[in-house]
Amino acid sequence: MRVKRGVTSHAKHNKIRKATKGMTHSNRASIKRGRQALTKALQFATRDRKNRKRTFRELWNTRINAAARLNDTTYSKLIAGLKAAGIILDRKVLAELAVNEPKAFTAVVKATQK
Repeated sequence: MRVKRGVTSHAKHNKIRKATKGMTHSNRASIKRGRQALTKALQFATRDRKNRKRTFRELWNTRINAAARLNDTTYSKLIAGLKAAGIILDRKVLAELAVNEPKAFTAVVKATQK
């Protein structure tokens, strides 16, 4: 018996068209180009999820360093002091303190210098 494959093909094509919504016309209209664009987009998404973590850590370090210098110390001395004092605060929290709670950050700096 002959098997007609139109239903399956259309379903696959519609899946690609749905995923490429918002892309340029050729990537949206052509199934072949759409599949390629989708593959590349997913690769970029994976790469950029990792890069976002890297970028945020850079930002936190910059903020901590700026606040530390306002308190007459440097980033490296502050981090070394935190480890020596046994204070467990990650960089995200330190950056939040530096930006939103300068007095609390100053207290943390004082605790590292004892």
